[in-house]
Amino acid sequence: MTLIELLAYLVTGIFSGLLAGLLGLGGGVVIVPSLILVFGRLGFSPEWIAHLAVGTSLATIIGTGGASTLAHQRRGAVRWELVWRLAPGIVLGAWAGAAIAGLLPQEWLQRLFGVFLIYVGVRMLLPRAEIHGASAPGPLGLTLMGAGIGTLSAIVGIGGGTLTVPYLARIGLTMRQAVASSSACGIPIAVAGAIGFMVTGWGKEGLPEMSTGFVYWPAALGILVTSMPMAPMGARLAHSLPLPVLTRIFGV
Repeated sequence: MTLIELLAYLVTGIFSGLLAGLLGLGGGVVIVPSLILVFGRLGFSPEWIAHLAVGTSLATIIGTGGASTLAHQRRGAVRWELVWRLAPGIVLGAWAGAAIAGLLPQEWLQRLFGVFLIYVGVRMLLPRAEIHGASAPGPLGLTLMGAGIGTLSAIVGIGGGTLTVPYLARIGLTMRQAVASSSACGIPIAVAGAIGFMVTGWGKEGLPEMSTGFVYWPAALGILVTSMPMAPMGARLAHSLPLPVLTRIFGV
């Protein structure tokens, strides 16, 4: 690993960790495009660059999401009863998403990632009426919602915060509770999705050394070195910034 490559992973980890703690994103919105750029410069097989970026991103979210969740839990902000109800659907959806991503061509995986983030960002920036007295759906509704979140999150390599945070806010959680609970939901997405990408990429020709399927370990470990300590810092900011500011930051 060259010094420039290592620095790229460390800087990516700093920003992804801050976003994970601050907004419950899991960091994938920074990691995936960064790794697509780095892997392209390293001369990896163009056929698998996006797949490696997504799979590696999910692997890093396990550690980053765990650090972020712990920081939020210390402030009592995680709504575990909702997390546990969403988790079964999230795991099944993440496996399905990894299988679907393995079948998508490189260019379509990148396009889907870009369109998805633009849609969510614009949606968060548009004015919305406040919701009062909303309640969560029943177990079946939460399982189905978790499956949808897990599937799309695994395909684009994120921790699910871009979907989970708006959804939890819509059913009545405060923004801070939604961010905290989204961090917890990102862990099963990341575990199931990373395993799925290892399996779907197993034995593919043209993958770099030190990778397991579509997870490239030097990048994953390099990012985790800085993302895990930065996630608690982001969580502290999430509990001190005004809620309208937090929502606008999320949208941007």
